[in-house]
Amino acid sequence: MPSLALSDEKKMKKKSKTSLEATTTTPEQVSKKKEKKLKLSDSDGEESEKKKAKSKKRRKASSSDSDSEVVESDEKKKSSKKVKLEVEVENPNAVSKFRVSEPLREKLREKGIEALFPIQATTFDMVLDGADLVGRARTGQGKTLAFVLPILESLINGPAKNKRKNGYGRPPSVLVLLPTRELAKQVFADFDAYGGSLGLTSCCVYGGDPYPPQQNKLKRGVDIVVGTPGRIKDHIERGNLDLTYLQFRVLDEADEMLRMGFVDDVELILGKVEDPKKVQTLLFSATLPSWVQNIASRFLKQDKKTIDLVGNDKMKASNSVRHIALPCSKQAMSRLIPDIISLYSSGGSTIIFTETKDQASELSGLLPGARALHGDIQQAQREVTLAGFRKGKFSTLVATNVAARGLDINDVQLIIQCEPPRDVEDYIHRSGRTGRAGNTGVAVMLYDSRKCGVSKIEKQAGIKFEHVSAPQPNDIAKAVGMEAAEKITQVCDTVVPAFMAAAKELLESSGVSAEVLLAKALAKTAVSFVLNLFCFVSKGKY
Repeated sequence: MPSLALSDEKKMKKKSKTSLEATTTTPEQVSKKKEKKLKLSDSDGEESEKKKAKSKKRRKASSSDSDSEVVESDEKKKSSKKVKLEVEVENPNAVSKFRVSEPLREKLREKGIEALFPIQATTFDMVLDGADLVGRARTGQGKTLAFVLPILESLINGPAKNKRKNGYGRPPSVLVLLPTRELAKQVFADFDAYGGSLGLTSCCVYGGDPYPPQQNKLKRGVDIVVGTPGRIKDHIERGNLDLTYLQFRVLDEADEMLRMGFVDDVELILGKVEDPKKVQTLLFSATLPSWVQNIASRFLKQDKKTIDLVGNDKMKASNSVRHIALPCSKQAMSRLIPDIISLYSSGGSTIIFTETKDQASELSGLLPGARALHGDIQQAQREVTLAGFRKGKFSTLVATNVAARGLDINDVQLIIQCEPPRDVEDYIHRSGRTGRAGNTGVAVMLYDSRKCGVSKIEKQAGIKFEHVSAPQPNDIAKAVGMEAAEKITQVCDTVVPAFMAAAKELLESSGVSAEVLLAKALAKTAVSFVLNLFCFVSKGKY
C-alpha cells in the first residue's frame, strides 16, 4: 500500500542520516547528545502525560454533558408525555364543566358519575336557561338525568328559584308523567335522591296503590310530583293536585305513553295549565312518531329546542348490543332457553320477554329460579319481584312489555325475546335493557322459521342479526368454564396460603398434570347443570 511504502522510505532516510551523524561526531558530542535526548524525552513524556490527562478530562466533561443532555431530554419526553396524558384524560362532558352545584356534584360522585352522557350534556344549558325541549336519544343513554339535573338546579339556583312556593301545603313546581308504575318509581327515586340533597321533596302517584297515603303527601305539600297519567288525572279531579304554580312539566317515554292509550288523559293534564308561556315543557322519548310530534307542536312553545341524537340513522337499536337470531319452535323453547342463558349471560342477569301474560307465568314456572312480571300481578308483588331482581336474589326475570321501557337495572347481560315482536319499536326497547350506560350486552331473538319476521326488524331497526344454531354442549361448557375461571381469579390472595399445602399434596399424589387438576377445579366451580349435561351426552340422552 502507498502509505506503508512512504513510511518505510522515511525510516530508511532517518537511519542513513543517523549513521552519517554517528561517523562524523566525536565521543564527547555523542554523550552530550544522549543527555540532551534524555531530557527531551522526559519533557516529551511529561507533556504527553499532561495531554492525556487533559483529553481524559475533556472526555469526562463531554460524556457528563452528553449524559446530562440525555437525562434532560428524557425528562422533557416524560414531562411531554405527562402533558399529553392529561390532555387525553380531560373529558369535555365532565360534570365540573357544567353549572352543577356542589351538593349535586357530591351526589353524582357517590353514584360514580364523573361525566354527563351526550343527551345530558347537550340539553343541560338549554333546560337550565328556560327553553322548551324535545329530546331524543337511543334507549339506555340517560334521558332521565337529562331533565332531572337541570330542573333541580333551576329550582335551587336558577330562574325557577324565586317562583317556587314554600311551606306547608305548597303546590308542586314540577310534574312528570310516565307510562308505567315501574318507570314512575324509578324516576321518582332519582328526584328523591338528588332533590333530597338540595332539600326538595318529591312524591310518586300511580294506580294500584291506595289513595289516602298519596293524598296526604300532596296535602302536606311537595315540590315534585311523578306519576302515571291515570292517577294524576284522578288527583286533579279530586282536588288533591293544584297545577296553578307549575313551572315544569315533563313527558318521559312519551311515545309509549301515548301508544298505550293515554292520549286523552295526557291532553287533559297538559290542558290544565292556563298559561303555557309560564311553564317549561320537556318531552323526552326514544322515538318520535307523528302523534308525539303533534303533542309537541300543540303544547310546547314555538321557539322550542329539538335535540335528536338519532336522526335518520338506521341504527336505532343500541349499538352496544350484540343482536342474535336463533330458530326455535314453541315446543323446544323451555328446553333451549337454559342453554342460551348459560352460553350468553356471562354470569349476569337475564330478562326474557313474552308476548302474553299467560306465557310469562308459564315460562317462569318452567325455568329454575325465574320470576314473572306482568300487569296481572299485584303491585306489591311486582315491587318485591323487581327489588329481588335488582339485588341479585334471582337472575332470570320473565316479563311482558311492562319491563321493556326505561327500567334501569344493573348487570343485565342478556335479553331473550321469545318471538319477533309485532312492533319494531318494541324490539328496540326490549334489547335496550342490556348494554346500558357504556356497557355491552347480548340480545337473542327466537323465531319460528315458518313465520320468521326477522328481515322486517333488520330493515326498520337498522341492525344485522347474527344467525346461529342451538348451543352445543362443548360451547356451553367452554362459556361456563370461563365464568368459573373468572371466579377463581377473584379469590382473595390472603386466603391462598391456607390452601397451599393441600394443593401441593394433591399435585404430588394425584398422578395427573396441573392442567388436569385445574380443569377439574373449574368444572367443580362451574354451574352444576353442565356436569349433568355431559352425563346425559355420554349416555346418549341429549
